[in-house]
Amino acid sequence: MQKTAIFPGSFDPFTVGHESIVRRALSIFDRIIVSVGYNSNKQGYFPLETRLEWISNVFKNEPGVEVTWFSGLTVDFCRKKDARFILRGLRTAADFEFERAIAQVNKAMDDSIESVFLLTRPEHTPVNSTIVRDIVRNGGDASKFVPPGVKLGEFKP
Repeated sequence: MQKTAIFPGSFDPFTVGHESIVRRALSIFDRIIVSVGYNSNKQGYFPLETRLEWISNVFKNEPGVEVTWFSGLTVDFCRKKDARFILRGLRTAADFEFERAIAQVNKAMDDSIESVFLLTRPEHTPVNSTIVRDIVRNGGDASKFVPPGVKLGEFKP
């Protein structure tokens, strides 16, 4: 049986920390579906289509990675994609507490789905999408915080 994991997130934008989690998890899973969560009631800073394009560029030469989007509950999307694992990255203790609560609720909704957590590399601990957006919003150069496939300089808000 193929081990498939969903790596869900807003990825607004996708960072070097996100990329690291996916690349490291490829040694654990046969297939990773990087899934941009879409909520019609919330508007992301970067358009959904742009985020999907950027993430696809990052993994264009990686056959074990699929890039898509979903709306609704992550566990429902897991069932739809026949994935038994939810992959999440942890930067801090606060991340752990937040992710633990979500994982426990997901487990209560579907006992067959496991959440798997990977710690970020130390150098990625301070990097998050909120900080990257703030740098971009204020005209700074955030290129060192995103993979080469994420072309922040080409984005015009």
